[in-house]
Amino acid sequence: MFFIDTLDLEGLGNRSYLAGGAHTAVAVDPPRDVDQVLAMAARRGVRISHVVETHVHNDYVTGGLDLARLTGAAYLVPAAARVSFDRTPVHDGDTFAVDDGITLRALATPGHTPHHTSYVLEEWGSAVAVFTGGSLLIGTVGRPDLVEPRLTEELARAQHASARRLAAELPDETQVLPTHGFGSFCSSAQADGDATTIGKEKASNDALVQEVDSFVSALLAGLDDVPAYYAHMGPANAAGPAPVDLTAPPVADAADIAARLAAGEWVVDLRTRIAFARGHVAGSFNFEADGKVATYLAWLIPWGKPVTLLAESPEQLAKAQRELARVGIDRPAAAATGEPAEWISANEELRSFPRATFADLAALDPYEHRIVLDVRRDSERADGWIKDSVHIPIHQLHRRQQELPAGVVWVHCAGGMRAGIAASLLDAAGRDVVAVDDSFDAARSAGLPMVTGPRSDS
Repeated sequence: MFFIDTLDLEGLGNRSYLAGGAHTAVAVDPPRDVDQVLAMAARRGVRISHVVETHVHNDYVTGGLDLARLTGAAYLVPAAARVSFDRTPVHDGDTFAVDDGITLRALATPGHTPHHTSYVLEEWGSAVAVFTGGSLLIGTVGRPDLVEPRLTEELARAQHASARRLAAELPDETQVLPTHGFGSFCSSAQADGDATTIGKEKASNDALVQEVDSFVSALLAGLDDVPAYYAHMGPANAAGPAPVDLTAPPVADAADIAARLAAGEWVVDLRTRIAFARGHVAGSFNFEADGKVATYLAWLIPWGKPVTLLAESPEQLAKAQRELARVGIDRPAAAATGEPAEWISANEELRSFPRATFADLAALDPYEHRIVLDVRRDSERADGWIKDSVHIPIHQLHRRQQELPAGVVWVHCAGGMRAGIAASLLDAAGRDVVAVDDSFDAARSAGLPMVTGPRSDS
């Protein structure tokens, strides 16, 4: 009897899998912190015999090479992937014995990358599940524009063909187990639901219900911004990542924090946006540990810039350090835990700024000068925006702050988290800011003038 265990990586919006039988198992698309995968295998009492990559990943640093070294497993990587380490090259149709009666069969499914490969889990010759990586996802497919702009349309067409191949060759009851689609920007859209099968996808997935030209046009038109740190993930994975180091970073005191800020390093406060707004170290930035800290910090920070983390507890610090290691921010330069008053010297004061709702914004005197800053992505803005608001997506704000006119900045996003990040960036730059911590759905009901239709600004 086979088993399949799922490891949800919520911060990345991805999943990894451990699948096998009574004695041995295969790990699929493992994260950088492989201790979690090893713990899954230990709970099952199985040995990891194979470590599998569906493709060279663009959104996180893989733990595959390290996991294979630690377990002695065969490291299966698509043969066409250009990598700098020893591995077992996988070709279309290759099969691998996992356990008694359980095999893994490779299916070439290019589209997300040119070399992308899916793996069919078979029990006594019958397909029971397929690990689709960034190919066929729940209701959508992986985006085709992360490799090379000149290949985007070609890969979009390949995605359509690959999805059709999976649907044609596998039984309707086959479980579809993708890596992307649960919040990852590697997905062309987000998953609608938590589980699916080939049969369900045949009925609803655009790649399987639309003809190729319509599918490609819609897919290309809907592509969203690509996080800047993706440019560093593929090369790191192709070179072979070093083992992760999750030991505690050096402890920073108030003087050390001040010196790092003075040197232009990033000091990142991991507490909630509510706590940060109430009081924080001047010059620090707020990336909530319970938000998408890895995605947004890695997206915004100049790559390689030293980071000092400030956390309310050792547990919060360790969680964030683990998530950041998954995207290549391996070692914080220093860290401190506790209360913000402990992070400043006796002659310093904490900074703060107000939080508000869209109703508060609507209640302002219409003659009161203020700037409304929308930090949502272009695709979100296209569905409607507050009249006369300035639009600078969060990932562009750090280099475009000078575009904001003088005055108090009321900054908003779709729900509050990104507004908190943006408010901290502006506060650190000395701007007067109000963080609108509210759902954008409330903007219209609050009576704010709205604009809908084709986007006319950036």
